[in-house]
Amino acid sequence: MNRRIFLKSSAMAMVGVGSTPLWLSRALYASDAPSPRKKILVAVFQRGAVDGLNVIVPHGEPRYYEMRPTISVPRPDGTPDSAIDLDGLFGLHPSLKALKPIYDSGHLAIVEAVGSPDPTRSHFDAQDYMESGTPGLKATSDGWLNRALSNEGAAGVSSPVRAVSMTPDLARSLRGRNEAVAINNLTDFQVRDAGESSTFEAMYENTGDKILNGTGRETFEAVKLMQSLAKQGYSPANGAKYPGGRLGQSLKQIAQLVKSNVGLEVAFADVGGWDTHVNETGQRASQGQLANLLQNFGDTLAAFYQDLGDRMADVSVVTMSEFGRTARENGNRGTDHGHANVMLAFGGDIRGGKVYGDWPGLAEEQLYENRDLNLTTDFRDVLGELVTRHLGNRQIGSVFPGYAEPRYRGLLA
Repeated sequence: MNRRIFLKSSAMAMVGVGSTPLWLSRALYASDAPSPRKKILVAVFQRGAVDGLNVIVPHGEPRYYEMRPTISVPRPDGTPDSAIDLDGLFGLHPSLKALKPIYDSGHLAIVEAVGSPDPTRSHFDAQDYMESGTPGLKATSDGWLNRALSNEGAAGVSSPVRAVSMTPDLARSLRGRNEAVAINNLTDFQVRDAGESSTFEAMYENTGDKILNGTGRETFEAVKLMQSLAKQGYSPANGAKYPGGRLGQSLKQIAQLVKSNVGLEVAFADVGGWDTHVNETGQRASQGQLANLLQNFGDTLAAFYQDLGDRMADVSVVTMSEFGRTARENGNRGTDHGHANVMLAFGGDIRGGKVYGDWPGLAEEQLYENRDLNLTTDFRDVLGELVTRHLGNRQIGSVFPGYAEPRYRGLLA
């Protein structure tokens, strides 16, 4: 077996640009050594283009109801099917009621009319541009979240799990020169054959090839660290209950990594199913495809917030999707590929309890290409502010190359 096969069989992938990771000359991270608490950024990607207009409902905009006669969310009236008012203009979808307490506490911020300036309506291209952080540029090989990591230098000591992608393969956002690891499930993150493990570990340890030796040591260090965490088990704190499904599992395990003080700095999770061309809602707003997705989504984010408790002081979470959906409903009680969308951000240093962004309106002359919500905030303004003010990486031109004049919204205290 070669190294590629071994890594695949151990349910693990550590990826960098080229064959020489930066951490080869660093000292090994000691999993039992004390680790200073770091600021942590968690990115959650809603794949498929979520319908932002039915997530954060512009119930104070009459045109919303004219354009969506059968799939709109009713104006707030206190009933289970109506929007949950936020500020008189916007409201939460009723399935997101678990997020309202976080908003009321001042730790959940909402950014409206936000997204990528690139006009593509291709899921693949739009996701690629958003994860690379370079809209319209296909040549970018690495991702914005990898570039957001600080370069601690050859003499520094960093965790082999400082950047974690809770996905089967490393997310586009985390590909790049800094070390990152893909973990589909902590319980599967192991070498399945102990004899095979010992053989390969000895092979890497005794090789004269510095690249292989460093790669092997760091690989096995990460495997052992994850095995140790998996054996410990995990019980969410503060009465938090994660719903079933992939996103719930991912954020529960990210919470475990945060509280285990293993040196996590950035994490990525995603959830699909948001491409709602047909039957987006049932006969009531609290029923149907979108309502079910949002119920799981909102309950998962709320459980993560509750589980971390005081540790949320160190953590910020941001949600994104490749683009929004058409302002008008289509003939199948659904919506088609659109343009601007909504992003959520919550955490200890988020200045929440507010809807940010410039609302462009839904009048005919205000729409993008006569069909979509117009974009007034570039998604890099939101991510850039989190990278700069939360993670403390001031090299924003390196994180988002070619984006010279970010326009931050004041999301962070």
